[in-house]
Amino acid sequence: MADDLTFDIRPPARSGECVRVSPLVRRIVADNPGPITFTGTCSYIVGTGQVAIIDPGPDAPAHIGALLDAVRGETVTHVLVTHTHKDHSPAARAIQDATGAEIVGCAPHHSARALFAGEVNSLEASSDRDYAPDRELREGDAVAGRGWILAALATPGHMANHLAFVLPEEKALFSGDHVMAWSTTVVAPPDGSMSAFMESLDKLKGREETLYWPGHGGPVQEPQRFVRALIHHRRQREASILNRLRAGDRTIPAIVAAIYQGLNPALVGAAGLSVFAHLEDLVAKGQAAVDGIPALDSEYRIA
Repeated sequence: MADDLTFDIRPPARSGECVRVSPLVRRIVADNPGPITFTGTCSYIVGTGQVAIIDPGPDAPAHIGALLDAVRGETVTHVLVTHTHKDHSPAARAIQDATGAEIVGCAPHHSARALFAGEVNSLEASSDRDYAPDRELREGDAVAGRGWILAALATPGHMANHLAFVLPEEKALFSGDHVMAWSTTVVAPPDGSMSAFMESLDKLKGREETLYWPGHGGPVQEPQRFVRALIHHRRQREASILNRLRAGDRTIPAIVAAIYQGLNPALVGAAGLSVFAHLEDLVAKGQAAVDGIPALDSEYRIA
């Protein structure tokens, strides 16, 4: 099968509904749909009797209540967090208060770098700065319960602290926002890094998992093929940006207007940040040039 990038935009489930999606995994979708979150954040319950919850989601009482109802009569041993965007991690505290579970997973949020001197970073509003795990997991660290193991895999790029979790019993990977079947991932500086994102995709490309459970949307089928297609897509986007620089475009808004024709207006800002992430990477590789440090309002040119 060709490595073409095709998306699955079918809703995974109604919000609040607990669905068993595999022998070891249940899924509940939060009621927080949007242009970036698709139909809502997917929270996962792993195991039976003694369980872990992955990405408990936003601080939304209805979603927290649905998760707690789903595990009533069971022991929640761990709450695992892939990354610290506010649609993934804030409910961890309420789940812990109700169950006594240990919060484990990614490191606390930190902004990787400033976009440019003096800018007020509006992206910080999307980050859960109150997240404080009981234990940080690093590459290869694992937690376990009755009949399951979840091992951490570092996948920075979407955020600097992003982790995925491997469930070897089902050859499955909980991919957070790193790989999703419904859309490409937003890579938005300052915390997002295109070079780190591509390195993380390369890491996944050679692994043996046969199914990914993402933070939004339905499962990623044939993940190695899909990851190869994502890499190809990003390289095509990079080539398009270089072509626009050769054609005389100098600013991010001009490049976005040229290569994202027909884009939903609600996604124009995200597209600009993605283009910026590519430009930042291209400058670092010596293929594009800018006066000073790359910034959202910089003028760029072919190196």
